[in-house]
Amino acid sequence: MHIKKKRPWEIPEQEATPEAVYMGRRRFLKDLGYMSAAGGLFLSGLEFNGIFGVFEDAKKEDVIKVPSTPTSHLYPAKRNPEFKLDRALTDELVAGKYNNYYEFSAGKSVWKHVDKMQVRPWTIEVAGLVAKPRTYDIDEIVRMMQLEERLYRLRCVEAWAMAVPWTGFPMRDFVKKMNPLSSAKFIRMQTFMKPEWAPNQKLRFWQPWPYEEGLTMAEATNELTMLVTGIYGHELPKQHGAPIRLITPWKYGFKSIKSIVRIEFTDRQPATFWNTVAPDEYDFFANVNPNVPHPRWSQKTEKIIGTNEERQTILYNGYGEYVGDIYRKAG
Repeated sequence: MHIKKKRPWEIPEQEATPEAVYMGRRRFLKDLGYMSAAGGLFLSGLEFNGIFGVFEDAKKEDVIKVPSTPTSHLYPAKRNPEFKLDRALTDELVAGKYNNYYEFSAGKSVWKHVDKMQVRPWTIEVAGLVAKPRTYDIDEIVRMMQLEERLYRLRCVEAWAMAVPWTGFPMRDFVKKMNPLSSAKFIRMQTFMKPEWAPNQKLRFWQPWPYEEGLTMAEATNELTMLVTGIYGHELPKQHGAPIRLITPWKYGFKSIKSIVRIEFTDRQPATFWNTVAPDEYDFFANVNPNVPHPRWSQKTEKIIGTNEERQTILYNGYGEYVGDIYRKAG
C-alpha cells in the first residue's frame, strides 16, 4: 500500500481558505512610517501581529498592471508538480495590494507608487568571481532559462503569510551557466538606484540604498531558490519586483530582493540592507524560526493575509527537508 507522507508545510484541505473571502475588502490601515531621531533605527510600515485582511476597494485592472514585453508569450509556464500546497492560494488582487517595497512606500499600498518605474529596457550585470563577467538583457536571460511555475508559501518577518504561484527558474541553473570560480563562496545581489522612480531612495537618505541582499553559494544553489520573473501566470507587476526578483521560501520575505540589476559572485559575506540598518533585529541568514523572536514581537505564529487566520509558524517555513542540511553542515 502506498501511503503519502504529508510535508510539513502542507495543510489539510478542509482548512484551506476560500479565495472568495479575500475580495471586496476596504482599507483599515493607512501607510505608516517609523523613524528614530537618532538617525539609524527607523523600521517603516510594520503592521504588527494582528491588523491584516482589511483592504480598500480597488479594481483589479488598476492594481494588477502586467507589462507587455518581448517575452510575455512565455507565460503561463508549466507548473512543477513537486512544489504544491494543500491550501488555497492568496487571491491575486489581495497579493497585489499588500506588499513591502520600501523604495516606493513605507506602507503596503505599493501599487499606487510605482507608475514611474520602467521595466524595459532592463539589464542585469553578472560580476565578480565568474569566468566571463558580462551584462545581460532581461529578455535574453528569460529566453536562455526554462521557466516553470511553483507554488510556495511566503512568510514575512512581520509575522504575516501568503501562498503564491511564482514563475521563474532555479537559481542553481543560472549559477551553473555563469560558470563561477571555485573561490566564489557568496552571491551578492543589488537592486536599482533611481530616486526619480522611487521617492524613498531620496526621502530616506540615511538608509543604505540601493537595496542589497546576499546568499551563500549553498543557499543560492539549493533546489528551492528561484529567480522569478512571473506571478499568477503572467509577468511580474512592478509592486512584486518586476522584472526579476529572488525567492527563498524558507527565509523571511525581505531576503527575496526585488528588481535585481546586479549579481556578483564573491569570496566574502556581503553586507545586506536590513542587517546593515538594524543588525540586532535582522541577521544575514534570516531563516524562518518560531523559536527566535524578533526583538519587538513573537515569531511563533503567523497571520494569513486576507483572513487574519492565525497559524503556528514552522521552522524554515516548512521547507526543512530541502534546506536543513545546509545549516547542519555549517555547524
